[in-house]
Amino acid sequence: MKRNRHILLLLFLISAIGASAQDKQNMFNPVTTSVTSLSIAPDARGGGMGDVGAATEADVNSQYWNPAKYPFCVGRAGVAISYTPWLRKLVNDINLANVAGFYRIGDYSAISASLRYFSLGEVSLYEDYASGATEGMTINPYEFSVDAAYSRMLSDYFSMGVGMRFIFSDITYNYEDESSPGKAFAADIAMYYNNYVMMAKRECGIAVGLNINNIGSKITYGGDDNSEFIPTNLRLGLNFTIPFDDYNRFSIAADANKLLVPTYPKQGSDESSNDFTDRVQREYYDVSPIAGIFKSFHDAPNGFKEELQEIQWSIGAEYSYNDRFFVRLGYHDEHENKGNRKYITAGAGFHMSVFSLDASYVFSTAQSNPLDQTMRFTLGFDLDGMKDLFGRKRR
Repeated sequence: MKRNRHILLLLFLISAIGASAQDKQNMFNPVTTSVTSLSIAPDARGGGMGDVGAATEADVNSQYWNPAKYPFCVGRAGVAISYTPWLRKLVNDINLANVAGFYRIGDYSAISASLRYFSLGEVSLYEDYASGATEGMTINPYEFSVDAAYSRMLSDYFSMGVGMRFIFSDITYNYEDESSPGKAFAADIAMYYNNYVMMAKRECGIAVGLNINNIGSKITYGGDDNSEFIPTNLRLGLNFTIPFDDYNRFSIAADANKLLVPTYPKQGSDESSNDFTDRVQREYYDVSPIAGIFKSFHDAPNGFKEELQEIQWSIGAEYSYNDRFFVRLGYHDEHENKGNRKYITAGAGFHMSVFSLDASYVFSTAQSNPLDQTMRFTLGFDLDGMKDLFGRKRR
């Protein structure tokens, strides 16, 4: 059973690694976690800008990127539904669905929530018995999470937010009593600064965002005493907005991401298997989640150079016409030794007073990348606009 669980985990991590077969084995050392689906950007706006969102202008999908942005939303309330057919170059039944919403309380605070569901489709398993007989079974592994956050403006330009999340991962099957779904709890801490500066007689927007998410417990699937790290992540972003006139606006944003999870140890050339197993237990599995956050900054086998390789970079741009039509472009870069996810993204959006529709597309720049040709779709609703629309009809 344990062997089959690890096979499932390996298949799932393909979505996070996507490494070229030409990478040298002695250098390829990605930071791995469980519940990898939590790291997938759910919405088409951020997905069209190279997976950027920590400091971009607030919108209904800020729950994933930075919940501290919600008090800066123009609308009073909103909800959005996002859908992503995942890894379409490999299979046709892996999907991510996400629902997010918010409500501003007064002028200075907001509450928000989201629900995401990640389905890995159907997986066929086979169990070999000592007698030589083989029996097959089909399972439907999935993961979901639900979270809620509260954010508040502490000044006219600065806000903070905190969130709580419940995580459920069922990528095992109950063939044996020792197998069980994994459960974990996590918290987010976010900050957002948004201000305006005068440049060339125009009031340009500048924003900085920080989000540390999935700070929480480790997760176990049963069968042994070793628990896995969830993807605790540090996201730091910068956004700059330039209005050309009353109708045309251009924004450029960049994000830096680092997983706050220890690197899995590598076996030394002169290290015995027993010594390596003991070291992995001591330096990885026995490490607490909080200690793992601090350990993640200095535990790379090749020192500070490898620590820098663990940072993922994203840059994106957005052109807006009259806040109705949007065109987006972005690029995401991950070092080849840490996963080699390098891709260009493009997207477009159309917003009305009541609803909005956004779509994005991924063009991989790395060979054999399963993320190539990934699409995202987001349908949003402005509850203020719906209220005004229905109110006019009643009158």
